Amino acid sequence: MASFDLAVAPYSCCFHVSSPKPRSHSVLMSHPPKPSLGMRAQGLGISETFTDLRSQGRVAFIPYITAGDPDLSTTAKALKLLDCCGADIIELGLPYNDPVLDGPVIQASNKRALASKTNMEAVISMLKEVVPQISCPIVMFSYYNLILARRSEWFLSALEDAGVKGLIVPDLPFEESADLRREAAKKNVDVVLLATPTTTKRKMKAISDASEGFIYLVSSAGVTGERDTVNRQVQFLLKEIKEKTAKPVAVGFGISKPEHVKQVSNTIDLHLSSLVSEINTSKILLQLSLWGADGVIVGSAIVKLLGEANSTEEGLKHVESFVASLTAALPHGDHGLGEEHVSSFILPQRRKLWQGLPSASSSSLHLHH
Repeated sequence: MASFDLAVAPYSCCFHVSSPKPRSHSVLMSHPPKPSLGMRAQGLGISETFTDLRSQGRVAFIPYITAGDPDLSTTAKALKLLDCCGADIIELGLPYNDPVLDGPVIQASNKRALASKTNMEAVISMLKEVVPQISCPIVMFSYYNLILARRSEWFLSALEDAGVKGLIVPDLPFEESADLRREAAKKNVDVVLLATPTTTKRKMKAISDASEGFIYLVSSAGVTGERDTVNRQVQFLLKEIKEKTAKPVAVGFGISKPEHVKQVSNTIDLHLSSLVSEINTSKILLQLSLWGADGVIVGSAIVKLLGEANSTEEGLKHVESFVASLTAALPHGDHGLGEEHVSSFILPQRRKLWQGLPSASSSSLHLHH
């Protein structure tokens, strides 16, 4: 079994002693800090993580990286770095030779990972060493052919043995996912389902009911990648999904800048202008997700920094700096507001906000029926 050097010196590690999960404050240390008893306990599942975040008034930061890009030793270090810099869940891509749903940045990362001889067995071996040393759950992103090639029972057992908490299969149609979801449940692996701007209302309800852990809302139809703006239809889609389910919803495919993170999770819009005089602005910024997102997923921008750097150390330093800028844009739990306050304060204000929005069906941005 390969041994992975998990020391992350000489770059610093984002760490804030007063926050249950570090965000955006760095101190120089030779190794990432081990989570203390005051931090989130290791081994929490995805649903429990979102419950924990909600009780702290926080939106989940979910970075994506490709396993083995540029090599598995770097991946091991990156997982540790992301964990101590504020990741709440990490999405880890299993490299594939035909990633048709990914944009050029992640396609290139898959090529680099495959060139370094990365395969499922090696990734599982690395995760068995790394997962016990990090506090946030790992969600594996895998194309369906990689699962079929090894049989789903073996694949899911390997994920369970490695401590992986969730699985995303982007090219598996929802209508054909029941068997995999049933097998995954036996292995304590949450199958996270995707919804898109073109998903019908009826199918959206079915996906919301069936998805485990959270619902992955794709912000734009098409392949993954960085975009200059976030599709405003997401605002209406989040409203509709949350009218149907209490499950967390994370937005991905195109979140790449701090202003995107704020836009989907934590800004004041004109619809809130009438509330500003009644409600403490800092509490709104802390607690209220304007569009209702419970998490934001950032992939291509991080993959590009890590995979295209001149060295591992340079790539990790760039990722640390970039992640700090993104997590700083998310609501923090610094005010220590409990879950009772979150439900009594945030939900009524979100309802007021949503009541001021036109319905998706009455706007030019609508779901297909």
